[in-house]
Amino acid sequence: MNAEQARQVDAVLRQLGIPGVVAPEDPENMAGTWRVYDTADPTTRRDVTADALASVAAKFPEEKPGSGPMRGFIIPPKDG
Repeated sequence: MNAEQARQVDAVLRQLGIPGVVAPEDPENMAGTWRVYDTADPTTRRDVTADALASVAAKFPEEKPGSGPMRGFIIPPKDG
């Protein structure tokens, strides 16, 4: 994820009470790829991006097919 997506992920994690620190993979490159870590310390942190995403998904159980009308929108990314 990029820096803008990281800000959005950070806000969602906070709203849902899911622990994690969203930070760039390379602390010297703020424009590079970002991940979710267990701590802010770049020397001891552990990547927990997959766990954080699974926790977010668990907060929103999947609807069962046929449970009612489903509507939605596909919003393309701003940079694409």
